[in-house]
Amino acid sequence: MYRLLVVDDEEIITNSLYEVFHQWMPGNLDVCRAYSGKEALNWMSRTRIDIVLTDIRMPGMSGLELTESIRALWPRCRIIFLTGYSDFDYAYQAIQMPNVRYLLKTEGFDKVMEVVKEVIHEIESGHRMNEWLMQSRVQTEALEWMEQGEYFRQFVADSSLLGQDKEAMRSDFRALNIGLDPELPVLLALGRVAYSAGKAYVEKKNDHRSVRLIWNSFMDEHVRSIGVLDKHGDLLWMLQPRSENPSVDRLVIYSEGTLELIQEACLDSLGLVISFTISGYPCRWEDVTPQYERLRKLQQLKMGNGIPMILKDQVDSSQAPHCKEGVETSHKAGILEAHLEAGRENEFMKELEQLSEFVLNGEDHHQHAAQAYYSIALVLYAKLTRLELQDPTGERGKLLDLESHDSMKEAFRYLRRTAEDIFDFKRLDERGKTAHVIDRVCQYIEEHLDQDITLVHLAERYFFNPSYLSRLFKQERGINLSEYIEKCRIRRAKELLKEGDLKVRDVAPLVGYDAAHSFTRFFKKATGLTPQEYRDHLAK
Repeated sequence: MYRLLVVDDEEIITNSLYEVFHQWMPGNLDVCRAYSGKEALNWMSRTRIDIVLTDIRMPGMSGLELTESIRALWPRCRIIFLTGYSDFDYAYQAIQMPNVRYLLKTEGFDKVMEVVKEVIHEIESGHRMNEWLMQSRVQTEALEWMEQGEYFRQFVADSSLLGQDKEAMRSDFRALNIGLDPELPVLLALGRVAYSAGKAYVEKKNDHRSVRLIWNSFMDEHVRSIGVLDKHGDLLWMLQPRSENPSVDRLVIYSEGTLELIQEACLDSLGLVISFTISGYPCRWEDVTPQYERLRKLQQLKMGNGIPMILKDQVDSSQAPHCKEGVETSHKAGILEAHLEAGRENEFMKELEQLSEFVLNGEDHHQHAAQAYYSIALVLYAKLTRLELQDPTGERGKLLDLESHDSMKEAFRYLRRTAEDIFDFKRLDERGKTAHVIDRVCQYIEEHLDQDITLVHLAERYFFNPSYLSRLFKQERGINLSEYIEKCRIRRAKELLKEGDLKVRDVAPLVGYDAAHSFTRFFKKATGLTPQEYRDHLAK
């Protein structure tokens, strides 16, 4: 799925283009809109954008200035400028830029749609070119990859020792052509390919090389990274930003957004389904081992069941409990995990209660309580991910954020409530599980029609990959998510118009339209009547 952002300070133009594209390819094109350059950059910081259709002259930030910021965030994003005849100087600057198109506003919707379609084809052709480049580089990188893999497998086994000697690391990195800096923190990403039974070893080995080359083709512009095969047969990447003054948030957002492109390229070019687990924060080289173990813990339950998922670890490794501390707590967490997997609710709750009392009443209350909390939270979080349920309360990140609870006692109560939700969910059949998730999405849409209910926002709220949520919704409800939202808006608008107390301009924002004329156009297209004509018809 590609993501298009429409940007123009004139609401009537932005809304019109949004409505046209919103209904054009609802299953393949996710459409967002912004009324200023600043609002557009906010979208860019939240999710990957593939195509930007923007006015070239806007107050505050022009389209040209916006383009510079876009290229810094998403260098693969394609730009299409819309302008009037009087903007020749701007247009001349625009056509000097690479991967930029230029259109007059007078050319009409058909021309704009034609150009967007051409750009989509160019993006798809670029993916095919990446496949060709991937094949040509396989042989030259094979030996180097093996040597780097052996080095990092040893490093991950005991980073607390090997990560301390920066001079030795620098020498090793130089000898093995590892383009990372031992002095800077590193972000980890763990990838797991979903193989069918009977896949030969050599085939898997070739697939891993191909995935790495696809990774490099997408990541190399903004990120320095090295990818190796870990001892479990999964792909482990270590990432650092290329910029001298890196933003931690920017690195994580860029990496997470680009992983979605890598997933799609692997599926299209190689027929491989790959899931990723990525750190939410960079860690010191000395802390690579515990951070890697955290990612493995989140991924070990084969989350996604063959669906390309992206899971982000929300905990800062510098504040998470050390993996070697608390043998008793780790043992108890293992018992809880076994009960959870087997569906033994009574046994699970009994063990949880005993562990809670033990750590909350112990002599070293805070240290052991925090460690126990995170151990149990990871077990629950991994199960939530596998069930595609995630945080049942809808409070993003709270499960893996001890500081968000008022007290340690309340934190353990929260763990119990989360476990109860999981057991309730496990009692549903497979069909019921999917229906349950989609029912919650639908309920949220119906209750928040006057707020942000874009695909990106819904995916953020329910911890889904946007493309996956779109496919899952279509599979369960038989219509695209955007179509469902429109039906809800029409139904609610009819109810409000029928009541007769509100003016048409007051109904518009209640169903998600800031401008009354946009609401009128939307309503007439769906019903054949304007809102006022519909109200008059009811009166008759």
